[in-house]
Parts: sequence; structure tokens; C-alpha cells
Amino acid sequence: MAALALVAGPASAQQRAQAVGGDAAADTLRITRRQAIATSLLANPQLEIAREQTFQVRAQRVQGIAIPDPTLSASLDSLTRFNSIGSAPSRPVSLGIVVPFPDKFRLRNTIGVENIHTSEAQFRLLQQQIASQTGRSYDSVLVTRLHRRDLTEARQLSADFLQRTQARFNAGTVPRLDVINAQVSLASADNDLIGNARDVTNAEAALNRMLGRPLGLPLVAVDSLEAPNALPDVQAIEQAALRSRPEITGLEAQLRAAAANSSLTKELAFTPDITAGAVRDFGDPAWNSNTTYNLGLSMPIPVLFWQHTKGDFAETHHRELELTATLRDTKAGVAQDVRVSFATADAALRQVIFIRDQLLPSAREAYRVATTSYAIGGLSALDVLSARTALLAAESQYANALAAANSARSDLERAAGVPLTTFAPGAPK
Repeated sequence: MAALALVAGPASAQQRAQAVGGDAAADTLRITRRQAIATSLLANPQLEIAREQTFQVRAQRVQGIAIPDPTLSASLDSLTRFNSIGSAPSRPVSLGIVVPFPDKFRLRNTIGVENIHTSEAQFRLLQQQIASQTGRSYDSVLVTRLHRRDLTEARQLSADFLQRTQARFNAGTVPRLDVINAQVSLASADNDLIGNARDVTNAEAALNRMLGRPLGLPLVAVDSLEAPNALPDVQAIEQAALRSRPEITGLEAQLRAAAANSSLTKELAFTPDITAGAVRDFGDPAWNSNTTYNLGLSMPIPVLFWQHTKGDFAETHHRELELTATLRDTKAGVAQDVRVSFATADAALRQVIFIRDQLLPSAREAYRVATTSYAIGGLSALDVLSARTALLAAESQYANALAAANSARSDLERAAGVPLTTFAPGAPK
């Protein structure tokens, strides 16, 4: 948490400064991807809920191992009538305490500690989910702004093409239809920019929510979308996930708590508790010397033993078997989650590299050739518009592929349960 606070420090300081200023410039938050994740892990209210639940479990553990409070009782005995309280010949006052068998404290402490470990595992799981969601939201902001850059560039190309087409129409070298097609292309580019403005606003609102900020405040994602590094070996990721995933560690803690609960249930049925007390009768003239003490054992007698074997003993035993089966299934699910996430991240990375090295250069070259040929009268306006549409589609695919690759890498890190930087890098792509 200290490391997260250091990373999120600049962003938090900027947010405090925003509370002082009221203009839009002061409210604009400039934040990196790493700072966004760190800030969400400090400010997201879902984590506050999980944190308070962990505190409740800690308090339950303290209550579980607490020594019972002593009991004080006083009575008026041997009354001849209910309304003759003052003439009671016997006025005993007793103070007593029942201390459970010592091993019960150990078992209850074990149950409480394992319950804390389970709650902490659930908290870590939520942290990983919040971090992954924040990374996706950050990538959504980046990709929508990358789309806006591409759409703005496409609009400028459409405007330039319309200007050239209009000039050629005025010179009588192209038909009126080419001008109309160029105007339609420009209008389509303007419409795409309107839709992109909506996407940018929605993406920023989603990221602000993850950061615990008012949804309408502006922000600037200072990082850029780039092709992620090569992925580590899937076997190493799977082994790390089976060791450190919160779902598995939480179930292992539940299984240990269930085993302790089985032992405690049996001890509650057989082992004695220690009783101690003191009694003084203040109605006796010799009350100052007649205090008596008692020390003994109190234990149940399970004469109806089959009720335990088919009842609470059977319940705790089958609870252990249930958790054991759940743990096996969860480990299989974690392994599958790792492999699915790895396949998704690997395919997304390959798509990024293919679009960057193959599709995008080809689309750019096709558009360059089309515009050059159109300028000398070799191609029609439809050919140029088709080439521009193909280029815009390639640029959009590249932006989406970059966002998908980075988000898939974040999801793979969530599936691994540890940062991917802890693994040796894989083979270069």
C-alpha cells in the first residue's frame, strides 16, 4: 500500500489541487497508466467495502478466542411471602466463570486466522480485478483518442480531395459525380468525428469512476498505445497462478478452517469446560466468614452418539470434502483461465505486429498510388475514396488491436496473480 501511495502521489496531489481551482484547466488530471491503476487501488469504493469486511473478520477472530465474561448473581432465598423481601433469611451472592477447554481456544484461533486469510485473499482478488478494469478503461480512453486522431486526419484528406476534385471539375476534367462523392466522403468523416466525441466522453467517465473522481471532470491519459513486449512462457505463468491466485489461497485457508472446525465440533461434544466460582450468603449473621468456593468440570454426555455422527460431525466432514473438490475444480479453472488469457494476449500481439508491418503499410501505399494516379487522370474518384476507406479501416484496426493487446496483457497478469515482469521474457515476436 505504501508503494501504491508513492505511485499515486502525483495524481492525488493534483486531485487536491483540483478541489481548490474551479476552471477546466485546473480540473484536468494528467495521469499515466501506472498512476491510474495505483489511484484506483486507493480510491475505489469497492475496495473500501472489502477492507471493512476484512476488519469485521478480524474482530470476529478476537471474539472467538475471548474468555467468557464472569457472571454475578444475587437472590433472596427462603422467603415466606413475596412481599417480605427485607426479612429474607438467606441472601446468597455468587460470582462464577466458565473457561472452555484450552484446546478449544487453539482451534477457534485457527479458524479465525484462516477466515482472515480467506478475507484477505478475496480483497487481493478484488484488487486484481480493479487493476485490470482500470487498465482496460485507460486503454479505452487511449484508443478513442487514437481513433479521433485518425478520423481527424481522414477528414483532412477528404477535405483536400474535395478541393482537388472541385478544381478538376471547374477545369472540366472530371464529372459532377466525383464532386458529389467527395462531398459525401467529407460529410461521412464529420459524422464519424461526432460519434467519436461521444465515445471519448464515455471512456473518460468510465475511467473517472474507477479513479473515484466525479464523472464529468476532464483528464489526459499521458501514455500512448504501443505494442506490448513478448509474453513469458505459459507454463511458468500457469505454475505461478496455481501458487498465488487469491481464489486458490482463499480456498486453501477455508479448507484449513474447516478441518479446525471439525476438530472443534468433536471437542465441544466430548471435552469438559472448567468452572470456578465463589458464593457468600449475606443473610447469614456470620457472612463475613462463610464464603465458599467451587472448582470443577462441566462436560456434555453424548449418550445419543448417532445424532452427532449423522449430524454435526457429518456436516463438518462433508464440508471438508466439498472444499477439497472445490479446490480441485478451482485449480483446473485457474489453469484454463491462464491458457485462455495467454492465447488471447498472444493472438492480439500477433495481430498488432501483422497490421503494423503488413496491412497498414500496404494500405498507405495503396492510397498514395491512388491519389497520385487520380491527379494525372489515371483513376476515378471512386478508386481514391475506396483506397481512403481501406486506409481508414486499417488505421482503425491497428488502434483497436493495440488496445486489445494491452488489455489482454492486463488480463493475463490478472490470471497469473503476479506481475508479468517477474517472469523471464519470452521469445521475441
